Amino acid sequence: MLNWFRRKNTEIADTPDKIQSLLSALSWATDSGITVTPANAMQIATVFACVRVLAESVGMLPLNLMVERGRNRDKDTGNRIQQLMVRGPNDFMTAQEWKECVITHLALRGNHYSYISRVGGQVRELLPLNPAAVEPKIADDWTVTYKVTFKNGTVAVLGQDEILHIRLFSNDGINGLSPIAWARNSVALAKAAERHGGKFFANSAQASGGYKTAAKLNDDQYNRLRDALDSMTGEGAHRGLILEGGLEWFQTTMTAADAQFLETRKFQRGDICAIFRVPPHMVADLEKATFSNIEHQALEFVQHTLMPYLTRIEQRLAKSLLKDDMSRYFKFNANALLRGDMKARAEFYSKQLQNGAMSPNEIRDLEDMNPRDGGDIYLTPMNMVTESERERNANEAAV
Repeated sequence: MLNWFRRKNTEIADTPDKIQSLLSALSWATDSGITVTPANAMQIATVFACVRVLAESVGMLPLNLMVERGRNRDKDTGNRIQQLMVRGPNDFMTAQEWKECVITHLALRGNHYSYISRVGGQVRELLPLNPAAVEPKIADDWTVTYKVTFKNGTVAVLGQDEILHIRLFSNDGINGLSPIAWARNSVALAKAAERHGGKFFANSAQASGGYKTAAKLNDDQYNRLRDALDSMTGEGAHRGLILEGGLEWFQTTMTAADAQFLETRKFQRGDICAIFRVPPHMVADLEKATFSNIEHQALEFVQHTLMPYLTRIEQRLAKSLLKDDMSRYFKFNANALLRGDMKARAEFYSKQLQNGAMSPNEIRDLEDMNPRDGGDIYLTPMNMVTESERERNANEAAV
């Protein structure tokens, strides 16, 4: 690993920052000897599936800029930032693509950075940056700066008002913890199991064995036998071999490692799901899934997996883009993920309507239906009265 790093980096580590960078690069090594990076981690099917589930689940949720006007809360449709959240934060990305990019960066690296392009003090674009090309620093006076290396090679130090920094939970308040970096041993073990499986099946999934003979083979005979055995790999794996000179085949039993590596892969799949907090059935692991628990797991996925992502994005957008504007805030609409089946939704809407909590048009809006005339009324059940009304009715009955 050190030799590789020396080949890639000829600069001498003569400052604390360079030493920290060196140690950070070496920290990707694992106990299994396999180097793990965000790029090669995505080559593991379970990691790819978990990141995809998280990114697409958040990406499809509407994100709106809301404004409070008294007791009313409405979408701030006339605001440029609201248009970015709906149409796309820049000229080359849709809103969904940007949200998926944010979650992918968070899931793999723990940090997402977007450059905030302002014109005349107004936010015009959000341009995503490669997290590996951004180095955040916090000064003694608690001001935060970002050293950014752009694609053309230029380096700039930008202030906190120029960078949208969304981070996972942190142990220093500035750098989000990377799930892949901190769980790299588990990811490396999954990759090691995949490599073992690849080599095992490259050998046609055959147990090892050998050939024996009482006679001593000369060099020509030995080389001819070796060439014949080599020709049996790949497409010629099941071709018959003509034995001569008293050669006999003997077969060894399959090792415990060969017999159990599928169990190891299964265990690592569950371990990776735990790292990302994704229910196994969402990455096609239905071994322990039942009809009774999948719906509950789906609800837990929204509440305990997605909600932390949603709230941290909402709060960071508000802090970076709205500054001290307390009348506006960002809000994801997760209702689509929380909807049950048609019967459950009908029962919920019926109770909300009967109790006066929702109007018919509010229900129709949740179902993407146009409002109807007279649908903005709220019903009040006749058997529900306030305490003052109950006392007044009791007094009138006594008279």
